[in-house]
Amino acid sequence: MSPHSSQLLSELRERLPAETLLTDPETLAAHARDSAPFSAAGVPAVVALPRTAAQVEDVMRTAYECGVPVVPQGARTGLAGAANAVDGCVVLSTLRMDRIGTIDPVNRLVRCEPGVITKDLHDAVAKYGLTYPPDPASWETCTIGGNIATGAGGICCVKYGVTADYVLGLDVVLPDGRRMRTGRDTAKGVAGYDLTRLFVGSEGTLGVIVGATLALRPARPTALALLAQFPSLTTAGHAVAAISSSGYTPSAVELLDRATSQAVAAFGHALLRPDSAATLIVESDAPDPAPDLAAMKALCEDAGADQVVAAGTEEESQKIIEARRLVSPALGAYAASLGGQPTAFIEDVAVPPSELPKFVGTIEEIARRHRLRIFTLGHAGDGNLHPTVVFDESDPDEVRRARIAYDDIMAAGLELGGTTTGEHGIGTLKREWLGRELDAVSHGLQREIKRLFDPRNLLNPGKVVEA
Repeated sequence: MSPHSSQLLSELRERLPAETLLTDPETLAAHARDSAPFSAAGVPAVVALPRTAAQVEDVMRTAYECGVPVVPQGARTGLAGAANAVDGCVVLSTLRMDRIGTIDPVNRLVRCEPGVITKDLHDAVAKYGLTYPPDPASWETCTIGGNIATGAGGICCVKYGVTADYVLGLDVVLPDGRRMRTGRDTAKGVAGYDLTRLFVGSEGTLGVIVGATLALRPARPTALALLAQFPSLTTAGHAVAAISSSGYTPSAVELLDRATSQAVAAFGHALLRPDSAATLIVESDAPDPAPDLAAMKALCEDAGADQVVAAGTEEESQKIIEARRLVSPALGAYAASLGGQPTAFIEDVAVPPSELPKFVGTIEEIARRHRLRIFTLGHAGDGNLHPTVVFDESDPDEVRRARIAYDDIMAAGLELGGTTTGEHGIGTLKREWLGRELDAVSHGLQREIKRLFDPRNLLNPGKVVEA
């Protein structure tokens, strides 16, 4: 342990309750990284688990004075390496800051701490006839603070938007321990620069979120869903374009490519035919969803769908939506069948929706070229796809090919006018690609913003941009 770390631990123990600081090897190892593969992680000196904003201030101020880096963490469900520890750092976990404060049905807002689980917040506000729409795939385990830090999305983004659209204000502790408030409680507000939006998606590199004020919406009506399967990616793309251009606003438009459709069918979902080139799952939560669903069913058939199943009840809709939820266990079962040390590398690239068929076709060609199994799924309504490379970690050549395929997929997305990340963030995995995506002036300004907030480069160093 370095002299800086020893001094830090000594001072932290004077300022914080003993149960707040953990240094046993098992805890340090468990908090070394998030869920991203191919991302380096160091060994922290201590894991701090504060319960209050004041304790976060103490951690940040002490670490700043000692010159020790701090890495903020939530539930570690991130997929970009943004929560990975660096050697000798303080891992600052906000999981114990899990209180839901004011739920205000008149002003349609809620105040909560960063460690609140996303689904728990959803359930709490539902008692007031309200909803918090963002629904990341990991919503049963991920935290509000992590969602804000990464700018998380979800299945219903096509209609309801992403996390950033619901953050009214934040309580933030800066790298030197100062605490500040951004935003407001009003629906409108343009006083000064929008610092709230600056912190949303900053991946813990500018400050530590210790509280959030979030906008709420009226509870969503009961939804109905349809499942359509197509003989080609082009026909599926035509269906998505037809739905968008006809003025309908579905609450979800999810795409499964051929490999993913086969995997879910093999896992036992009765509605999926394994011989289809693409599957669309479309949901409507309009006040009366049946007419919209019937119209979108006709659009899928006109585009060339060879099977369309439209739900007439909530129970039938749940069976259709289950096909999307079964993707992860289906891919897990496929990986387990391979033997070796299988792992899944979940990508996150967004392109203009009009370019989806070409993009998915390119991904399939990349899979063939590198002799890999790549499963592509994602949010077709907003063009955000998650190509998932399944490979054997014990096979060095397969690992090498998976890394190359990863880069090829991102390059293909940029070439089609897209972005290297739609909702997972940059972290460590995509820092090099950020430099390719942004022009030199924009990239330089981002580095200057980091230096302004964190001149000593002690808060989550090595993530997103270098100071």
